[in-house]
Amino acid sequence: MNVWWLMVTCGIVTFLIRFSFIGAEGRWAMPSWFRSALPFVPIAALTALVAPELLLVSGKLALIAENSRLWAGVLAIGVAAIWRNTLLTIAAGFAAFAVLRAII
Repeated sequence: MNVWWLMVTCGIVTFLIRFSFIGAEGRWAMPSWFRSALPFVPIAALTALVAPELLLVSGKLALIAENSRLWAGVLAIGVAAIWRNTLLTIAAGFAAFAVLRAII
């Protein structure tokens, strides 16, 4: 039962945080420094999700040549920087991971 209360509470808190921006529109002016920082929120959230998957193996930092996820991620970052194509980036990352996993 405690898990259900936790899920409901987290859902309500998440809703209120997101709704606060919609509900406050026009009533409260965001400071310019806050508004200028908003475009960086998605990239920060994505980095927080992806970085541990690339850098950690079994919960330990693995900056080694045998870390196929790390090398596939590096290749995907390179593809994204050069071609700026999301589908191509995902395909290159998955293909590199499959090949490296078979080799290593």
